[in-house]
Amino acid sequence: MLSLQRPQFPITERPRRRPASEMSEVALPRIPKQIATQPASLFSNSDAQSRTDDVSQFLQKRLGRLHAKLRLGIEADHEAQIFGQGINYFHIENLALSHFVIRACLKLTGLYRRGRRNAAQVEVRHNYIISPQIPKAFDGYTILQLSDLHVDMSQDAMARLTAIVKEMSYDLCVLTGDYRGQTFGSYQATLAGMSQICAELKRPVYGVLGNHDTVCMLPGLEEMGIRMLLNEHKTIKRGHQHIYIAGIDDAHFFRADNIEKAASGIPSDEFSILLSHTPEIYRQAALADFNLLLSGHTHGGQICLPGRIPLTLGSVLPRHMGCGPWKYRNLIGYTSIGAGSSIVPVRFNCPPEITLHYLQSSE
Repeated sequence: MLSLQRPQFPITERPRRRPASEMSEVALPRIPKQIATQPASLFSNSDAQSRTDDVSQFLQKRLGRLHAKLRLGIEADHEAQIFGQGINYFHIENLALSHFVIRACLKLTGLYRRGRRNAAQVEVRHNYIISPQIPKAFDGYTILQLSDLHVDMSQDAMARLTAIVKEMSYDLCVLTGDYRGQTFGSYQATLAGMSQICAELKRPVYGVLGNHDTVCMLPGLEEMGIRMLLNEHKTIKRGHQHIYIAGIDDAHFFRADNIEKAASGIPSDEFSILLSHTPEIYRQAALADFNLLLSGHTHGGQICLPGRIPLTLGSVLPRHMGCGPWKYRNLIGYTSIGAGSSIVPVRFNCPPEITLHYLQSSE
């Protein structure tokens, strides 16, 4: 059973209100030096400092000074930490040696090329969500979910994904985190890859960050037309009726989620969707009266035994919630297997996916 203990990251606490003059004296932590949208050699020290200041100012304005300060601080302290941080104690994706060992073992067994071919075969899955709380105007409303793209690591899969979404029809697109392949370092290739995908997506597009993503990617992602939701919600209108869509910051590694803040202002009797990179917050989502939780993170195991039995899900949750549709109390959930690959670009008995969700009113 999972513990309901609040995240260690103190983003969920309500700070006392302080005058603006006092707040202006609180310095933001440095942006982690490993994070840069361009190679450092291309810029002078003054250029690099200017870019850092621009990102810092954007985050303060966009997220508020406190959230920006805390998110940058936790990244500076725990980025690429292998043991102890987040919900899981051990984070294999942060261990550089694991990439080499897994790839070497697969090559020795002759499975590496097959795994790479499997990882590029992105499938389209269809999921039907039936609820009496879905307004009649949203009956048949279609949501495209893309998750765990890892665009700079999964180029073949992203090429296929881009070709597929170009021809698809849907009303709303949601991105449930992990755009970057690595968990630290430069994100230039990530933003470049995301821009190609976003050019083919129909608006509106909403997204959340994952445990591989730095908050410093936020300006670039929003410039592409993605409305990132970091402990926030928006109202989606259709005719005279509406639903709500909320998103939380990463709850798995950085533990910067605040469901209470994201749900604030959403009536409990209205249909609401929560975007979270990880499904591990399913209990909190149910208690906050969300109707639907869309998530990813697990990759469905990525390397599975025959019968799609995962060796590991890298998550603390019941295994039946590790991929596909599930239900907990009154909460309907869906955990995407994801379109990309982590650590090494291979998949076995676990095809990558993008998902079309169809809302159906049962009134």
